[in-house]
Amino acid sequence: MKPIRIWLIPAGPNPWKAVVILEELGIPYEITSIKFDDVKKAPYTDINPNGRVPAIYDPNTDITLWESGAIIQYLIEQYDTDHKLTYTTLKEKHHLNQWLQFQMSGQGPYYGVAAWFNVLHPEKLPSAIERYNNQLKRVLGVLDGWLETRQWLVGDKMTYADLAFVPWNDRIDSVILCKPEEKFAGFPNVKAWHERMISRPAWKRCMEVREPLMKEQGLDQETGRPTKFKTHQEFEEAVARGENTDP
Repeated sequence: MKPIRIWLIPAGPNPWKAVVILEELGIPYEITSIKFDDVKKAPYTDINPNGRVPAIYDPNTDITLWESGAIIQYLIEQYDTDHKLTYTTLKEKHHLNQWLQFQMSGQGPYYGVAAWFNVLHPEKLPSAIERYNNQLKRVLGVLDGWLETRQWLVGDKMTYADLAFVPWNDRIDSVILCKPEEKFAGFPNVKAWHERMISRPAWKRCMEVREPLMKEQGLDQETGRPTKFKTHQEFEEAVARGENTDP
């Protein structure tokens, strides 16, 4: 099998949703690591006109895809022939898709906006911070209640739906600026579920791959922006002026 190419910004959580699936299924892949200020312009926008990561190209089927949810579904359908991370029965199959859609429409956007107002926005807006921190906790509450009587979101094994939640949950502390040991405070079932997944070799390999990519671009481990800039606004202004943002 030829390796799948995946384009990513190492700081972003969404690409690692796809990478952990690749790792779990043992699919060979090659990373093209791009800079934040290159994601909105050609040649990357020729691959993904929306200017977001990740995107993949599979030379085995000659298909290019973007949107992490679509990529996950493709990888499962095309390569999880042993159904390691999925089910084929009617109810379970659609319940998996249901939870993936919740991750895409609930967890990702709310956590992302919370990160913006807590960390990246140049002004501190208490009402916005409160709203989106509460939304983040609401999502955790949905998950915690569901996991009260079960180990996994669907069925009796870990699936792609579970794994899709890992990258954003793993960085809650840097999103809402709390202590790492407090990020799941009040949500013990989510904490136990998350720890089951990040203890797996596939996730550990993801983080081993990510670390040198972050260092290569001189990116702050928490905010994701180049360490030479004190604020995200300062970074965006440099990008707008066409300045070199390399470390």
